[in-house]
Amino acid sequence: MYSNPIIWADYPDPDVIRVEDTYYMVSTTMHMMPGCVILRSYDLIHWEVATHVYDELDSTPAQRLQNGQHIYGKGMWAASLRYHQGKFYVIFVANDTRKTYLYTSTSISGPWKKQYVDGFYHDCSLFFDEDDRIYLVHGNAEIYLTELKADLSGPKPDGIQRLIVKEKQPYHLGYEGAHFYKINGKYYVFLIHITKATGRRTQAYYMADSLEGSFSGGDVFNDDMGYFNSGIAQGGIVDTPDGDWYSMLFQDHGAVGRIPVLVPLRFNNGVPEFASEAPKLVDIQSTRPEHCYKPLIGSDSFHYVTGEDGRIRLRDYWQWNHTPNENLWSVTDSPGVYRVWTGQISPNLTFAVNTLTQRSMGPACEAAVTLDGSGLNNGDYAGICFLIGTYGMIALTKKEDQFYLVMHARSSEDSSIFGNLIDQNPATEYARIPIADPVVTLKAYGHFVDNQDECSFAYLDGTEWRPLGITHKMIYKLDHFMGCRIGLFIYSTEVIGGRADFSNFEYSVIMP
Repeated sequence: MYSNPIIWADYPDPDVIRVEDTYYMVSTTMHMMPGCVILRSYDLIHWEVATHVYDELDSTPAQRLQNGQHIYGKGMWAASLRYHQGKFYVIFVANDTRKTYLYTSTSISGPWKKQYVDGFYHDCSLFFDEDDRIYLVHGNAEIYLTELKADLSGPKPDGIQRLIVKEKQPYHLGYEGAHFYKINGKYYVFLIHITKATGRRTQAYYMADSLEGSFSGGDVFNDDMGYFNSGIAQGGIVDTPDGDWYSMLFQDHGAVGRIPVLVPLRFNNGVPEFASEAPKLVDIQSTRPEHCYKPLIGSDSFHYVTGEDGRIRLRDYWQWNHTPNENLWSVTDSPGVYRVWTGQISPNLTFAVNTLTQRSMGPACEAAVTLDGSGLNNGDYAGICFLIGTYGMIALTKKEDQFYLVMHARSSEDSSIFGNLIDQNPATEYARIPIADPVVTLKAYGHFVDNQDECSFAYLDGTEWRPLGITHKMIYKLDHFMGCRIGLFIYSTEVIGGRADFSNFEYSVIMP
């Protein structure tokens, strides 16, 4: 038996399909690049990265963190993943460009062909009917069915366009997060909402005998696994080769992010019935029990070789905080080193270009890295962080040609998800010590049990780790709308061109 939630890390808005013996799950990656991660599994419990659908989206100035612009909390949301007649389809909207994107490929590993779909379809679900007509189901509070052209370029003239479900209860969040299916001749849409009566996310369904018919249904799952009234909801459903059905939903888990939860369901005379509670332990027969999964997070020696296409591809657990500047990083200049330069003045960590990140993972995790900061300029900061609106970091900096180690953090008096800390303000400095040697080894530690969401930092003094600064409380907010990330960063506050060399990155998950 295995623990549920199945992954203690940020994989929100999951959509899941099965192609023969293989499950695929897509998840929201927002501002991170490469983006639109698709995971692969053979038992719905253990997962590995299959691909990222794109390396960059539109490379707008905001996506590149230029001119004070950013797309934190925006970018791609809630993709729909489908497999139809030998081709994979991924469709989603980006909330910074207000466009709808469609990517297609005959292989999960790509290459992926990109096109735009006319219109903007919030939380859309792609559906291919048996008569080869194609639809999107989408919306917030009002859920629409929109028929598409055969080439999926936009709405079909004179095609079906109708309201199928409307939120009628007083709500904090109206129906959204659509997932649409045809099962045994009936049409189903699964949705989430937060009514004022329940006060938390709940899962709902509606069903009809035809696309022109009336959709009826209601709430079908309301559970928080005893975790802070954090409702488990929103995601796709999938069947196993043996005909068992599961839903892949998510649950808010504080600063670590929104994490996936498996919930069994069945159809009783065509009506979906979810388990009354999400099981704390799950076990599903693997279609490939001998398979060894690649880790979702990991250490890196930064030894890489150039691919046949002339590009370097970092290990698939890395993502940059926005579209990277390819001219300002290298892992081949000095083998075993991730070298990164600054190319613009940044007011704080949030606007640092080429911050290289991995998901934090519960119950606790820590990462250590060696930093050679001999190439820093005065006013530069380089180090390791937990990247979130309420971030914490330990950094090597230089002032008047003297090196210092500092610990910085951004705090919020508001412990809710609301409030925006993406601004030009510097973080609060909680510690500063002078050092003689610009080569340092730094460590970041995060603890996420029961929403403690604390991070702390240390540096290696000989053979001893010495803490620096405070234990900092991180708060998940809608400004990033993402779980905190462990990140390697450099930014300049006075003059550009500084350099940081990172090596011997070691990441571990700490179990009780």
